[in-house]
Amino acid sequence: MRSVTMSDIAQEAKVSKTTVSKVLNNREINVSDSTRQNILNIAKRLNYIPNGVARSLTTRRTNTIGIILPDIENPFFAAMAKTIEEMAENRGYNVILCNSYNNEEKEDKYIRLLISKLVDGVIYGSGGNSKESLNVLRSNKVPFVVVDRYIDSTYKYSGVFSKNIEGVKRGVRYLYDLNHRNIAFVGGSCKVKLAKMRNESYVEISKELGVYNKDLMVEADFSIEGGMRATENLLSITKDIDAIFYSSDVMALGGMKYLIRHGYKIPDDISVLGFDNINISALFEPELTTVAQPIYEIGKTSCELLIDIIEKNCEDRIIELDTNLIQRNSVKMKTE
Repeated sequence: MRSVTMSDIAQEAKVSKTTVSKVLNNREINVSDSTRQNILNIAKRLNYIPNGVARSLTTRRTNTIGIILPDIENPFFAAMAKTIEEMAENRGYNVILCNSYNNEEKEDKYIRLLISKLVDGVIYGSGGNSKESLNVLRSNKVPFVVVDRYIDSTYKYSGVFSKNIEGVKRGVRYLYDLNHRNIAFVGGSCKVKLAKMRNESYVEISKELGVYNKDLMVEADFSIEGGMRATENLLSITKDIDAIFYSSDVMALGGMKYLIRHGYKIPDDISVLGFDNINISALFEPELTTVAQPIYEIGKTSCELLIDIIEKNCEDRIIELDTNLIQRNSVKMKTE
């Protein structure tokens, strides 16, 4: 069964195909309101769907953007994707969402797929440090914005990030000011530049405050399971820990799960601090104190920036947004 075409609508409306095209594309045309409404009614009744490929050959636009994120099961990226989709719709764009599962081969596959679908641009959250993926986008002249996770590159690119270094330092100082001196840090894998930046920031501020201990720093996946394993590793090395600062909220929730299962009281025995401020961090008990990233603003700004590049050919630029400390119930003053 073939699709409904403009010719079908034109035949039933007894007008030219050109008239139908201009009406459906909302172009200026000298037709009566009744004729215009009749064409729209017929198109709706026949379930007419515009041919996006044919239109793109004329306009050189598909009004579609691609999103590649490393882990859509992580509430941080789910919230970001939701925001990007809403903003894109408000600006008249459709969205194709790709989940790379932190796999660079999948990222490369999805980037080539999105290019083949003639997307107007890509919002790219890397699961690793895929410079090659950026090269493919740039070689094919596809506008893109890197989001959340920095990528080492020999050329400039547009990106939207939080002030991660400042955020980690804020978190460590907060724990220090509450008399915590044995502050453990669960960072992400250093193959991800973002994780490396946070890890290095923790080392720098801990040394500055005179509380650095290399045995209190471990790496893990940005996941519930990663947080549980890291907490187990830390406590197998030493029980002398005042507080644990996790590099993501999902890690922190995994760590809290492990601590509670093994008889630790939070924050009486160990204070716990997260990083992100995902929605469920306030639903856990105790509620998670965290360094908040402006997730909504990151998604909104990255989408606006990409569309500006697409429509106005803006120059590449990096936007860094402030973090904020959200105090809840998982951290307390150490009095002993």
